[in-house]
Amino acid sequence: MSRVGVELMEIEREVTEEMRDGDDEVKRIPPWTKQITVRGIVASVLIGVIYSVIVTKLNLTTGLVPNLNVSAALLAYVILQSWTKVLKKANFTCTPFTKQENTIIQTCAVACYSIAVGGGFGSYLLGLNKKTYQQAGVDTSGNTPGSYKEPKLDWMIGFLFVVSFVGLLALVPLRKIMIIDYKLPYPSGTATAVLINGFHTPKGDKLAKKQVKGFMKVFTFSFFWSFFQWFYSGGDHCGFANFPTFGLKAWKQSFFFDFDMTYVGAGMICSHLVNFSLLLGAVLSWGIMWPLITDRDGYWFSSSLPQSSMKSLMGYKVFISIALLLGDGLYNFVRTLYFTFRNIYATMKTKRPESSPSETKNLPLEELQRNEIFIRESIPFWLACIGYLIFSLISIIVIPIMFPALKWYYVLVAYVFAPALSFCNAYGAGLTDLNMAYNYGKVALFVLAALSGKENGVVAGLIGCGLIKSMVSISSDLMHDFKTSHLTLTSPRSMLLSQAIGTAIGCVVAPLTFFLFYRSFDVGGPNGEYKAPYALIYRNMAILGVEGFSALPRHCLQLCYGFFAFAVLANLVRDMAPERVGKLVPLPMAIAVPFLVGASFAIDMAAGSLIVYVWHKLNSKKADLMVPAVASGFICGDGLWILPSALLALLKVRPPICMAFTVAQT
Repeated sequence: MSRVGVELMEIEREVTEEMRDGDDEVKRIPPWTKQITVRGIVASVLIGVIYSVIVTKLNLTTGLVPNLNVSAALLAYVILQSWTKVLKKANFTCTPFTKQENTIIQTCAVACYSIAVGGGFGSYLLGLNKKTYQQAGVDTSGNTPGSYKEPKLDWMIGFLFVVSFVGLLALVPLRKIMIIDYKLPYPSGTATAVLINGFHTPKGDKLAKKQVKGFMKVFTFSFFWSFFQWFYSGGDHCGFANFPTFGLKAWKQSFFFDFDMTYVGAGMICSHLVNFSLLLGAVLSWGIMWPLITDRDGYWFSSSLPQSSMKSLMGYKVFISIALLLGDGLYNFVRTLYFTFRNIYATMKTKRPESSPSETKNLPLEELQRNEIFIRESIPFWLACIGYLIFSLISIIVIPIMFPALKWYYVLVAYVFAPALSFCNAYGAGLTDLNMAYNYGKVALFVLAALSGKENGVVAGLIGCGLIKSMVSISSDLMHDFKTSHLTLTSPRSMLLSQAIGTAIGCVVAPLTFFLFYRSFDVGGPNGEYKAPYALIYRNMAILGVEGFSALPRHCLQLCYGFFAFAVLANLVRDMAPERVGKLVPLPMAIAVPFLVGASFAIDMAAGSLIVYVWHKLNSKKADLMVPAVASGFICGDGLWILPSALLALLKVRPPICMAFTVAQT
C-alpha cells in the first residue's frame, strides 16, 4: 500500500474516532431535568452566600468588584468533587459529577451573588437612606426634605423580586441569533466554559487538584490572618488596618498598606492597567489635589463648613469623581452603540440570520452537535413573551405603590424601551465583554430626575436607574450563561431555570447580607471603614439632574470640565493610538474610585498586581495555573471571616487590644 494511502487511512481513522467520541459524549449528556440537582442547589446557595458577603464588602468600600465567575466555577468543582469522593469512600452510590452540573452550579451561584453586586446596596438603593441624604446637603434645593427611605428588609426584598425577573425573559427569543447565527464571542462566558471543560478531563482533573491544594492553603492563611488582626482593632484607627507603612504624614492622607487580603486577591484578578490606574488616581487626588484644595480654605469655600459638606472639600471629591465616571461612561456608551449597530448592519448585509445549508455542512462536527443541542432544548417564544408581559405588569403596579415619586407611566415607558436597550447592551457585551448596564442606568437617572421635578426628582431618578440597570444587566448576564451552556453542551432550559433559582435566592440573600453589614458596622459614614462612596455619588447625580450646575461648589465646575475632557481624551488615545501606546493609557473609571474612597485599597491591589508580576517572571506556567486559585483563596478566606466578625459586633463583643501609632516624644 502506498504512503499516501496509509496517510488517508490514518486520517479516516482519526475522523471516525473523533465522531465516535463526540457521539459518546452527546449520549452521556443527562436530560435537562437531571442537570439541576439538589446537591447542586445546596452548593450554589453556599457559594452564593460566601460571594454575596465578599462583593457586599467590596461594594460598601470601593465599589470596584472584579469578575468572580472563574473563581465560582473553581469553588463549585471543589465542593462537588469533595462531596462525591466522601460518599464513595463511605460506600454510598452517587451520580457522577458532570460538566453540565458544574455549569449549572456556577450559573446559579453567580446569579445569586450578582444581585448583591448590582442590586444597588452600595449605590442607588443606599443613596435613598437618611445618612446619605444628610451628607448630600440638606441645604441643597434639589435634596428636598423627606426624599429619603430607610433600608428595610421587606421593601428591599420586594423591590428586587419585582425588577429582577423581567430581565431574564427579555432576550430569550433572541438567544439563537446571538449565540449561533452572529457567533458573538462573549469572552467571560467562553472563559468559564473553557475552564469547566478543562476540569472534566483526566489532565484537567490533575491540574484542578493542584489548584484546590493551593486554594485551601491560602484560604486557611487568609481566614486566620483576619482573625488575628481582629484582636488588635479595639478602637478608632486601631489595628493592622491602620498601620502607617509609609509614615504618619502619609497615613493621614490614606497612603498605607492595610493588610486587607480581599483587595490583595482582587488586585491579583484585575489587570495591571486597572491597578496602575487606581494608584495613579490615589496619587493625583490624595497626594496632590486634596491638600492643595484644602489650602484654599476660606477662598474657594467657607472655612466654617466641615470638610464633609457638599459645599466644602467633599463637593470637589464627589463631583470630580462624577465627571470622570460620566466622561468614561458616555464615551464607552457611544462607542459600544456605534460598534454594535455597525456590526449588526454588516452581518445583515453579508448573510442571512439563518445559516445556509452550505454553511452548516462546512461546520466542524463538534460545533454541529453543540448547535443541535442548543436548538433542540428550545424555550417557547410564547412563554418568554407572556412571562415578560406579566412581570412588567406587576412592576408597573407595584413600584409606584412602593415609591410614589416614580409615576406608573414612567415605569411603562421604561419597560417598552428596555428590550431594545437590553439587546444593545447584550450585543455590545458579546463583542467587548463590557457590561454597560450602569451607563444605561445613569442615563435613566438623569432623564427621570429632570422630568420628575424638584419634589420627586431624586427618588424617581434613583429608582428608575435601578429599574433599567437591573433589566439590562441581567439580560446581558443571561447571554453570557447561554454562551457557556452552548460550549459545555448544557441545556438552555436548565440554564434559564438555574438562573431563575439563583436570582430568587439572591433576592433574599443579598438584602440579608447587606443588613449584616448595615447593623454591625458604620455603613455610609464619611470616616468609617464602609464609606459606600457610590451611594453619595448616585444621590448627587440625581441632585445634579434636578438642579443643574447650581449644586457645585466654587471653581468645581471648571475642574469637572477638565476631568470630563480628560476621560474622553484618554479613551480616544487608547482606541486611536498604536496598541503599544494605547495599552498603557490609564482607565478613567479606575482613576475616579480613589478620589472619594482613599488610597489604601489601591496600595493593596497594587501589591496583588506586584505578586502576579513577580510570579510570572519566576515561573509563568505555574502562575497561569495558580493565580486564580490563590486570589480566590485570599478573597474567600477574608470574606468568610466577615461573618463571625459581624456576629461579634452584633453581640457587642469588642476586640481586647487597640494597636495605634503616634508621633515619638522628643
